[in-house]
Amino acid sequence: MIGAVLKFVLRRILLLAPILWGVVTVTFILMYVIPGDPVLTLVGERYDEETLEEMRRELGLDKPIPVQYFEYITRLARFDLGRSFVTGRPVTVSIMDRFPRTLLLAFSAMVIAVTAGLGIGGLAAWKRHPWLGHSLMTFSLVGVSIPVFWLGLLLIFLFSIKLSLLPPSGYGGGSLRYLIMPAVTLSFASMATVARVTRSGFLDVLGEDYIRTAKAKGLGNAVVVAKHGLRNALVPVITIVGTDFGSYLGGSVLTESIFGWPGLGRLILQSVFKRDFPMIQGAILFMALVFVIVNLIVDLSYGLVDPRVRTGRGGQ
Repeated sequence: MIGAVLKFVLRRILLLAPILWGVVTVTFILMYVIPGDPVLTLVGERYDEETLEEMRRELGLDKPIPVQYFEYITRLARFDLGRSFVTGRPVTVSIMDRFPRTLLLAFSAMVIAVTAGLGIGGLAAWKRHPWLGHSLMTFSLVGVSIPVFWLGLLLIFLFSIKLSLLPPSGYGGGSLRYLIMPAVTLSFASMATVARVTRSGFLDVLGEDYIRTAKAKGLGNAVVVAKHGLRNALVPVITIVGTDFGSYLGGSVLTESIFGWPGLGRLILQSVFKRDFPMIQGAILFMALVFVIVNLIVDLSYGLVDPRVRTGRGGQ
């Protein structure tokens, strides 16, 4: 088992290099395809051609694009993401400064999504009341359909403007009052999806022979659902959690922008507006790396949750 896991991990690590190279290359090309000149953004409305040329030489933008690409790849090989055009700070420092805040928001959102989703889905499968099932389906449909920006603005209007219970935006040092609305907004779609998948998984599992055997031994419904049903219904839920959590960590651009949360997503959006090429490239590369690592952890967790699933055995 350990050997299979190690082989699987090594195989995924080897695949990581071409994936990241593709991300780097596509991002670099897009920087020169999208409209806008970073130098013009920096100098503002009043400038002269001599100043523009001098700034382009300082930023290395006067060189041919293939040369710039080669130099960028060479820096990445030394684990150097460059410096921001706007602030002059190393890109790595800026990312590490913002990432813990995005991590806090992502973790809080995922805790809400998993806890509420499993609870709602498990309850609907256990009770099997028609009205409860219909209510769940309605909740799931609304949850996956409602736009994030609309939900965020709705929560601000209700809890900040009308009820004055929570601050409309800001970080507040990571205070719970500032965290609640962004976390709920970010978690809502995942919560609805987890609830729906959990209910379906439970209904499939509860019809299995070993579940009937457990009930025949005198175990109560609650014990059967929690001990036997939950563990086997978790496999599809883990996939959702891993994918969504990876995207949260990569940068929740809309949520962080709506609530003024100073995380990685908001940094990327600000960098795009300012045409800060090194910051955009470094942040997107970091997002891709985080997403791949999270999905690797998810794949490895399958075998721990369900003994029938063994990493590296594929379709055997």
